[in-house]
Amino acid sequence: MASLRELPPVHKLLVEPRIASLLYELGQQVVSESCRDVLAHWRQGIQEGTIATVDFDLLTRQILLKLNQKQIGHFRETINATGIVLHTNLGRAPLAEAAAKAAYEAGRHYLNLELDLDTGERSSRQNPLRKLLCQLTGAESATVVNNCAAATILTLRALALGREVVVSRGQLIEIGGSFRMPEIMATSGAILKEVGATNITRIGDYEKAVGPQTAALMRVHTSNFRIKGFTQETSMEELVELGNRLQLPVIDDAGSGAIHDPTSYGLAGEPIPQEAIRQGAAVTLFSGDKLLGGPQAGMIAGKKELIQRIEKDPFMRAVRCDKMTLAALERTLQLHLDPEVARREIPVISMLSKTKEELRQKAAGLSEKLMARGLQHDLVEDHAFVGGGTLPEEKLPTWIVRLPQDGAAGEWAKRLRIGTPAVLARIERDRILIDTRTVFDEQIEPLVEALIATRPKESA
Repeated sequence: MASLRELPPVHKLLVEPRIASLLYELGQQVVSESCRDVLAHWRQGIQEGTIATVDFDLLTRQILLKLNQKQIGHFRETINATGIVLHTNLGRAPLAEAAAKAAYEAGRHYLNLELDLDTGERSSRQNPLRKLLCQLTGAESATVVNNCAAATILTLRALALGREVVVSRGQLIEIGGSFRMPEIMATSGAILKEVGATNITRIGDYEKAVGPQTAALMRVHTSNFRIKGFTQETSMEELVELGNRLQLPVIDDAGSGAIHDPTSYGLAGEPIPQEAIRQGAAVTLFSGDKLLGGPQAGMIAGKKELIQRIEKDPFMRAVRCDKMTLAALERTLQLHLDPEVARREIPVISMLSKTKEELRQKAAGLSEKLMARGLQHDLVEDHAFVGGGTLPEEKLPTWIVRLPQDGAAGEWAKRLRIGTPAVLARIERDRILIDTRTVFDEQIEPLVEALIATRPKESA
């Protein structure tokens, strides 16, 4: 039976070469705390009789594992094997390689964030993004903030503080994190004037609601839900015609930010910012990290005079983007200038535009590697979703690798999640499903190793 006296003191562990090598990088306090935590676990095991002998090498390896977890940190690369392209819990859109490099370089060096290199004078961090957004959307001007909810609040503050904004009852949505449009409206200081019914709102409903306190008309894309059956929506053209007649701006919250029409790669239609601008919307708002395929950001594009008012609002400083976001977004927008380049280089667009045959071949490639390692499985057709509150009813046809049914798929999935690399898969009817649509080519080999290393003994 092991004795507590056999446990080494912390100072002895700190001079063990493998542990001592981490002192400079992590600091003595962090390393010492990890040693104490592991020793406490062993001490409890000895007292409870579950540890019979003190194995110094095993003790050291457990400390190294704990320190390795601290080195990695909480946020780490995860292989998305769910097939859900815009997975909110996994950070939505993965960046294009060029955008990721731009963010990296912006973060590690100084850069001319607010400096005109030609004149040597101070400039606006918005100017490079403004130019690109105007080019892509046809707007007179544009600006960028840190997400689309912030874009909505800022726009309503600047254009309708203390006044009414008319919105259809059927568009009073709740977005991620339990934030609801009425609450966002209240936070902005604008007054919500809801009109129509949940399923039907006509142009006459808007017109009847307009009064002396009305500041704007607003359309909100419903994003993550659809109303079916006996329905009717007011078109942007109708809203703009009414707005022009009553001298009221129309604000369009387009949501997912599809610069290129998703129908071009076989998906249902989504609001396109440049279409709203062409139809006469005074301001259109959209996200950066959904169908645009860039970093989290909120775009505001529209009439020059209104953008200037928005940028002068004091709240603008609280929601502006940092240098790394701006660098990544600039590069993403540059890629969008050529639709074919965007389809090839921007991961979200590339993943969504894959054909069923391309997906079958990719899944078959994974299947061959798993068969060679002796892991039994099925290769079957299935479907996934776009995710991220985008195209909620749109099923993506796909091919999946379906792992054996062992009665404990949840445990297998957990081992995959906590492994290195972390792997997130779908579970259906007690079977793990691996969809390679969202697995990068360079992740295939690590995925194979993770599946082999974590498989239950019965599957070996």
